[in-house]
Formats: sequence, C-alpha cells, structure tokens
Amino acid sequence: MSLLDSASILESVKVVSLEQAVAAPLCTRRLVQAGAEVFKIERPEGDFARYYDTAVAGQSAYFVWLNAGKKSVVLDLAQSIDVSHLLRLIERSDVLVQNLKPGALAKLGVDLDVLRAKQPGLISVSISGFHPDGPGAARKAYDLLMQAESGLADITGSPHAPGRVGVSLVDIATGMFAYEAILEALLERATSGRGRHIDVALFDAAAQWLAVPYLLERYGGAAPQRVGLAHPGICPYGVFITGDEKQFVLSIQNEREWERLCRIGLDEVALFEDPRCKSNESRVEHRTFVDGRLQAAFTKFTFAEIRKRLDQADLAFAPVNSIADLKQHGDLRTVNVQVGSEQIELPRLPGSHNEARSERDQDVRATVPELGQHTAQVLEWLAE
Repeated sequence: MSLLDSASILESVKVVSLEQAVAAPLCTRRLVQAGAEVFKIERPEGDFARYYDTAVAGQSAYFVWLNAGKKSVVLDLAQSIDVSHLLRLIERSDVLVQNLKPGALAKLGVDLDVLRAKQPGLISVSISGFHPDGPGAARKAYDLLMQAESGLADITGSPHAPGRVGVSLVDIATGMFAYEAILEALLERATSGRGRHIDVALFDAAAQWLAVPYLLERYGGAAPQRVGLAHPGICPYGVFITGDEKQFVLSIQNEREWERLCRIGLDEVALFEDPRCKSNESRVEHRTFVDGRLQAAFTKFTFAEIRKRLDQADLAFAPVNSIADLKQHGDLRTVNVQVGSEQIELPRLPGSHNEARSERDQDVRATVPELGQHTAQVLEWLAE
C-alpha cells in the first residue's frame, strides 16, 4: 500500500500513532511533512482535540494545524479484534508513537518490550508528563500545568504576577524533541538495523528550555525576575511608546549599539556620557533612570520618525503587534491546507522544501482527515 507516491525524505517510513491533543500530533505532523506515512489511530469518538472549537471551517484550530496529511483510522481498542488490527499495523510500520495516559497502552495488551523483541527495527516513542523513572511517572500532565510546575510561569508575566506563555509552548517543545529523537533513531537504524525506545517527557522539555534561568539560579544565585515585555539582564531591551502612542520593543545588545542609539538615533549625547550608562551592567542597575530618559526622548517622535531614526542607526526594534497584524504582515509566508471543502492558510514551515514536491503530493499532505476517513482502506491493506 502506498498512499503517497512522490519522492521525499522519509518516503518509505510508516508511522502508527496513538495520539491526542498537541505534543504527539505535532511530532507526527512533522513526520508527515518530511514524507512519512502516518496512521493516526483514533477512538470511535475521535481525538478530543477535534472538538476544542469550530473556528476553522467548522473544525478545531489545533486539529487543523497538527493533523493535515495523516490517515485517520478508527479502532475501538476495547475490542480484541481492533487490538489485533493495531498489532498487525504496527508489524508493518517503522515507528510507533503514543501519548496515552501512563499505563494505558499496557492495559490494552500492547507491550512495547514484546513488540520490539518481535521487531528489532521498531522505533517506539512514548510521550508523557514526567519521565517513567521519576516519582511523577503516573501523573497526567498538560501544557499549562507544566508551565507552572517547571518554573516557566514564575519567570513569565508582569512583576506583579506570573503568566502563561500565550501558546502551548511545552507541548510544542516536547513534540519537536520527539521528532528530533525519531530522526536520530532512523539514522542509527540505517547502519545498525536496530530500532530503540524513546521516552520524551513534557517536564523534561520544559526544563531543557529553562536551562539558562536554571543555571543562573543554581550557580549565579538568583533566577531572572519577571519584568514583563523586557529583558531581565540587558538594558535597554523592552517596550517604549512613541508620541503617537505606538508601542515598540527596542533591543540594544552591545556598547557600539548603545552609542549609536544615543548619538544617531536620539541625539542624546549626554545620556551616552552619563556614568550610570557606562556598561550594560550599570544600565541594568539603573534601569529606571535609563528607561525613563529614553521614554522621554521617544515621546518627541512618531513611530514613523522613530523607525527612520533607528533604521539609520542600524538598530534592532519591533512594533508590538496583535495577531490581527500578523495575518497581514509582509513577511508572513503561508501554505494552503484543505479542510473539508475549504482551503485555509497556515504559516509556512521554516526550512520547508515543499517547492520541490509535486502538486499532487502537496495536496495529499495538506488535507485534514475526516474522522475514520482511511479506516476501510487501511483494514483492506492489512488483510492482503
């Protein structure tokens, strides 16, 4: 059975995924985009992420983002016949991904050790909240919970309260780490012929992305403090407001840029020469003074004037935009995804090589499956 017939990086790789929500679906969506054939196993009622909302052509924004190009196969794993279908499908596949509740797979009678003993080349991936060797192994975990428990929320938000990162950052990190690990395992298998088991935990993913705050707290004596839309260790690096009330973020990374800001950008030579501004460390120490002086200077200009001045000084800055601004941004690149009878636009995958693919190939990989759309086709293939 070959549902995809154009050449691509992982063209011959077949993936079975018992997945739901975000982390595992993101991982397998990346595998689809690299050419793999992904069989998304869904319970009869479907992945619960299908029903988060109806914002995109009647379907969930999360589901549309993460599931285009997959083969939806409905199996009721409370039924022994469907468990046997699953096991046969795994036998014909290269990779098994699952992010079910800890222990759920074993209760279904699917033992990863037994599977890998029968299929030495199988790559199995378990995505969980905490590593299976740790005290939290049996706990359920979701993105916001991990933002809180890892300490990410403690360094995010305003000085007055912790905050949530506005997207499912921990889920996204976990899915990407799982994808990277699968690619490494496939490369290893190409030379050794053997697969391996991979555990990827949401908490581990969050901790990895928190490496710098962790090092600062453990070895430097203090974690970064919450400073809102600013940088806790660099000054000036934060939000300012122009005379026409446009917010923008200014980033000064070194002393050459600081001098250009004062001399060229703002005609504030006295500020450059002030002893409180002699280095980044001293500016951080006197952040209130520095930011106050800069804000007073920026108030004299419109954003258009500030843009021109900062461009002339070759300095980094960015307007504080809304998501509505993103959809019409000149640098936003999109691809089309088919959702039912409608085509919608998604942000393009960074580093994408889609231009080299045939039109049919792109169409197949960019269609969001209906629940159980491929069940009959896959079961027919298994019966061959």
